Amino acid sequence: MDIFQSIIIGTVEGFTEFLPISSTGHMIVVSDFLKIVQDDAFKAYEVIIQFAAILAVMVIYRDKITFKEKDLWSKVLVAFVPLLIVGYILKDWVKTLFDPHLVAIMFIVGGVAFLIIEYFYDEKKCRVKDIEQFSYKDALLTGLFQLLSLIPGTSRAGSTIAGDLIIGINRKAAAEFSFLLAIPVMGAVSAYDLLKHHNELMQGNVTAYIVGFVVAFIVAYITIKLFLSFISKFSFVPFGIYRILFGAFLLYYYA
Repeated sequence: MDIFQSIIIGTVEGFTEFLPISSTGHMIVVSDFLKIVQDDAFKAYEVIIQFAAILAVMVIYRDKITFKEKDLWSKVLVAFVPLLIVGYILKDWVKTLFDPHLVAIMFIVGGVAFLIIEYFYDEKKCRVKDIEQFSYKDALLTGLFQLLSLIPGTSRAGSTIAGDLIIGINRKAAAEFSFLLAIPVMGAVSAYDLLKHHNELMQGNVTAYIVGFVVAFIVAYITIKLFLSFISKFSFVPFGIYRILFGAFLLYYYA
């Protein structure tokens, strides 16, 4: 992977990882467009930029990463457990699902779901308006909704945020809990992939790794900030429409 490709992929990772639009789908298209082979070396690079995205969340929410917030983090861990167990059991089966056509379909399904949810959504009726108000039941339900993200193209952020809107959590709280949940989820996945691909990581283009890491961190940091500002004023309808359009594009592109 050269520096230009590293910058592009790092940008895509940083921009899409925490938005409800599936980073997986965008990675497939962009890497295919750039003629990047989906080999172990590329998987090793993905580990690097995922760590950068995690770091961006940790920097933004550094005030939450303290022992004083142990109650909040115990709920985050409750939400993490379902994916930890089911994801490990089904990890080999999930790999067989990585098909561009399925990704495209799930993009469209997720987009339609967001439009329907937003149609019935009423901010005034939300019982949870801050992540501190999450109950253990809310956390567990969020974790169960996150299981949908095992299907490529669904989006981890999309499944958790959409699910939280359904159970009465407002947009900002749903997004922020999704961000915090990303820390153990992506941390575990990245650590597992790091152990699996450490040989390729040591043999890769170190400069490309560093550039990709920095780009992914900066883009993820800015994206999270802008995203929180956006949803405090607007709905998820634009993301729903985008998912439908991008899904249709994928069906055409891979027809």
